[in-house]
Amino acid sequence: MGLSWKERVFIALLGIAAASGLTMLILILVKATDVFLPADTKFGIVFDAGSSHTSLFVYQWPANKEKDTGVVSQALTCQIEGPGIASYTSDPTQAGESLKGCLEEALALIPQTQHQETPTFLGATAGMRLLSQKNSSQARDILAAVSQTLSNSPVDFWGAKILAGQDEGAFGWITINYVLGMLLKYSSGQWILPEERTLVGALDLGGASTQISFAPQGPILDQSTQATFRLYGANYSIYTHSYLCFGRDQVLTRLLAKLAQVRLNSSLVRHPCYHSGYLATLPLAPLHESPCVHTTDSLNLTQNLTVEGIGNPGECVAALRSLFNFSSCEDQEDCAFNGVYQPPVHGQFYAFSNFYYTFDFLNLTSRQPLHIVNDTVWKFCQKPWKLVEASYPGQERWLRDYCASGMYILVLLLEGYKFREENWPSIQFQKQAGGVDIGWTLGYMLNLTGMIPAEALTQWRAQSYSIWMAGVVFAVLTLVAILGAAAVQLFWTQD
Repeated sequence: MGLSWKERVFIALLGIAAASGLTMLILILVKATDVFLPADTKFGIVFDAGSSHTSLFVYQWPANKEKDTGVVSQALTCQIEGPGIASYTSDPTQAGESLKGCLEEALALIPQTQHQETPTFLGATAGMRLLSQKNSSQARDILAAVSQTLSNSPVDFWGAKILAGQDEGAFGWITINYVLGMLLKYSSGQWILPEERTLVGALDLGGASTQISFAPQGPILDQSTQATFRLYGANYSIYTHSYLCFGRDQVLTRLLAKLAQVRLNSSLVRHPCYHSGYLATLPLAPLHESPCVHTTDSLNLTQNLTVEGIGNPGECVAALRSLFNFSSCEDQEDCAFNGVYQPPVHGQFYAFSNFYYTFDFLNLTSRQPLHIVNDTVWKFCQKPWKLVEASYPGQERWLRDYCASGMYILVLLLEGYKFREENWPSIQFQKQAGGVDIGWTLGYMLNLTGMIPAEALTQWRAQSYSIWMAGVVFAVLTLVAILGAAAVQLFWTQD
């Protein structure tokens, strides 16, 4: 006796289900390929405790790294309210308290599961270097206070320390060359070392110190000015030097103190770098609180000074030059000032921090020729104070100092670092590059990633889109055939 129609349909549906199911299984097993899932993201926090203020930066990088170095990007920047931590000598605990607001903002960005593995570091720069010279116990108390705050937070605290001037310069050099793609670039689906690259120099002007860092053409003859490091599988050796007491704020303080010392028997100081018509009364004692200012025994620090601006650019330059010791490098090609070795400047340079802020105010960040820069600064210095005040409302805090700052930058770059008219266009005055703030913190984080073990990528089996779609079709066909067979068996009544 032959099979009934019900039995024939049931067997056919089962056959279809078996065939499509087997096809789907073959597609999954045979056509699958090995793929790597995206690497987990690692985070790091760096505090830049400068002389005038503190900033927090959050950086991130894929956990697998490239040639033992992380491909780091900036995820957050936060400006901490209040002055630099060196200002909290009378109440060190407030130095630690001041960090909490920005730290909470950083922790809100980083996944909570990663807080305890997020390396966190505070680097104090020239302001704390000066305080350490003046009163080492006060400096230790402040570092202890910020360390306690950061140790009590849910992060992997790597320490708080005073950063050496050479490290500050070297890390700044790493930062600028990294963000410009000179150390690593993405090409054809992978990270590679650039074949043709022009390493750029870094010029940093802080409140208390200034740094110059670059790769010279010839050998570095003074090993104390050499910094070496290994990044993305390549070795680097650069010249770098930091000049303490030659930052913007300290130079302005030293200049005023020196003008006051010249007029020992008078409380009136005629300031050539202040605009004509400017007049102010200032206490003398705060000028001599800095270790950068040398006090004579005959000086009465209890008196006040009456400071009168005379707006004389020529005398301003002469007064600023007196803060340098140029004679110690006379007739020496490889010498900057104060007897410090420096090979001839070479290549392109990025000037940031107060270099940028001063020249941005003077509208001189468009790579103007040197004669235009010089003429602009001189003409600004000659403007009467009332005209300057009227032209820049709301900027009173620093307004009197832009003339001196502009002149100081010209003296430092041209006579100190020995740039010339022909290579002046090689200097770019910038705050950021590639959307990233220029400074030492990113360079520090890049260097730090070399100390953190890389994580292997997670391997997974996956199909191409077309194979995956075909598998879905056969899976649906298998399910429909099975449901059809079940329906035939349950609901098809036999005649």
